[in-house]
Amino acid sequence: MIRFGSTAKSQVGPSFGNNFNNRVEEAIGSAIDVWTAYREGRLGDGPQPFLGYFFLLEDCERVHTPVKNAEPYFKVDEVFKGASYSERYEYMIRRLVRERLYTAACLTLSSNADPSAVSHPAADLSFARFTANLKGLAAQS
Repeated sequence: MIRFGSTAKSQVGPSFGNNFNNRVEEAIGSAIDVWTAYREGRLGDGPQPFLGYFFLLEDCERVHTPVKNAEPYFKVDEVFKGASYSERYEYMIRRLVRERLYTAACLTLSSNADPSAVSHPAADLSFARFTANLKGLAAQS
């Protein structure tokens, strides 16, 4: 038996900065809620759940433009310096998996001008990799 949970979020302009911070908080909070419920036995006695994170980002010029950093209180992590919002989402989503908050994740970009044109800027965060992780888990059960 596979227990599957997923979070699907999206972001369109123009307020990428404020919404980026909100999406980070939501992603972490949602994952911690599931893992706390699992730890406390609220999900039953079954196996550990597969927790997936899928993010759809508007593909427009603004998400590919480097973002300025303000450092009034503390230094910004080096990976975010000069990074675009697309790159920031990539780093954040990759960290969600590396920190084991999510089992697998996908970052997809799509344009409002042509919603059928989608791209995956990072191979490790592609939809194919995401589904391969889920298929691998299904094969084990």
